[in-house]
Amino acid sequence: MIEDLKLDRDGLLPAVVQDHASGEVLMVGYMNPEALDRTLKTGRATFWSRSRQKFWVKGETSGHCQIVREVRIDCDRDCLLVKVEQVGPACHEGYRSCFYRRVDPATGRLEVVEERWKTPEEIYGPRG
Repeated sequence: MIEDLKLDRDGLLPAVVQDHASGEVLMVGYMNPEALDRTLKTGRATFWSRSRQKFWVKGETSGHCQIVREVRIDCDRDCLLVKVEQVGPACHEGYRSCFYRRVDPATGRLEVVEERWKTPEEIYGPRG
């Protein structure tokens, strides 16, 4: 299966992360074949950080992990759907979902439409 994936020029696939029970979209990350393999073997969502150029397991610093319940691949084999049990907020800004803002169609402005569960300082400690 992993050999048949259609990776982008950087060897990655977008991975849409969804709450397995509610269907809520929580975040989008990127996986390469090794991150997908690690995810499948450990049951913990593992991604490739494009900015840091290294693997990261969701929740390794925050404690807000994603327990993988199912992985699906789209019809073109170029995108993943990862269904998880989310422990705590998924967003590093402290919201349940990274999609906590909506674009107002009349003004084009962003408006926060979800309640913040925790501040980044509560999650990661004071920033220096």
